Amino acid sequence: MLIHIAGDLYSGDGFGVELDETVYALDASTIDLCLSLFPWARFRKTKSAVKLHTLLDLRGCIPTFISITDGKVHDVKILDQLIPEPGAFYVMDRGYLDFQRLYIMNQCMAFFIIRSKVNTKFRRLYSHTIDKSSGLRCDQTIVLNGINTSKQYPDKLRRVKFFDKKSERRFSFLTNNFIVPALVVAELYRCRWQVELFFKWIKQHLRIKAFYGTSENAVKTQIWIAVSVYVLVAIVKKRMRLTDLSLYTILQILSVTLFEKAPLLEVLNASRYNICSQSNGNQMKLFSY
Repeated sequence: MLIHIAGDLYSGDGFGVELDETVYALDASTIDLCLSLFPWARFRKTKSAVKLHTLLDLRGCIPTFISITDGKVHDVKILDQLIPEPGAFYVMDRGYLDFQRLYIMNQCMAFFIIRSKVNTKFRRLYSHTIDKSSGLRCDQTIVLNGINTSKQYPDKLRRVKFFDKKSERRFSFLTNNFIVPALVVAELYRCRWQVELFFKWIKQHLRIKAFYGTSENAVKTQIWIAVSVYVLVAIVKKRMRLTDLSLYTILQILSVTLFEKAPLLEVLNASRYNICSQSNGNQMKLFSY
C-alpha cells in the first residue's frame, strides 16, 4: 500500500533521462551475518548472509518489489518472481543475463537493458550510424548463435557499445528495444547506479547490519521495517513539498522530535534546527537548511 502511494506521488518526477516510460533498476545486496547466531542463513563455510533483492523505480527511487532470501539464492532467479510490465524498461547488471528468462520478458512486451558477457556468441546483422564523439562505439542488430542461447532467445537483439571517458571503461549492452537512441541506452544503464545508492542509504541510516533477533522472521521483519521507514519518509517529503530537505535530514529531524507536540509540518518547515543531546559526554548538533 505504501509503495503504491509513494509510486503515484513520484510518477511525474524525472530521473536524468527524458523518457515517458517507467524505468526500473534491478539489483541485489548481500547483508552479512554471523554463522553461529544465524545458522539458518548459511552462505559460506564461515559466515551466513541474506540477500535483499530490489526492483527500484527510478522516478523517486521507490522500491516497487522486494524479496529477502538467504545468501545462496542466485540473483537471476528473482526474474521468475517478477511480473514484467508492458512498455517498461528493466535495467540490470550482467548477473541477470539469462536469455531464456529475458525472452519471456520480451514476450511480455517489456524492455530490458543488460550488460553482456565477453563470451556471448552472436552474429551481426546490421550496423547503424553512430557519433563516436558521444562515447558510442557501435550500435548493431544481432542474433545469438550459441548452441543453447540461439534456442533460448531466437529473436533479434540490439548491441550497443559505449566508452566512458571518466572511468576509461568500455561497456557492452544488450537490449530488445530498437527505438530509443543508442546513447539513451547507455544513459539508462548509468542511472542503474541509483539502486546501489538505495542499498547504501538504508544500510547506513536504517541500521540493518545489527539485528535485534536471530530468527529468520526477526531478520526479515527488521529489514521490512527499514524499507517501510524509507518509503514513509519519501511520502512525507513529497506530500509536504520539502524539496530542500534530503531524506536523511528529514529522518534525523523526525528521530529527535518524535515526542514533540508541535504539528509535523511546522517542525519540518522550520528554517533551522539546533538540537542538542548529551550522549556519552559528547554533544551532537543537527542543522537543517
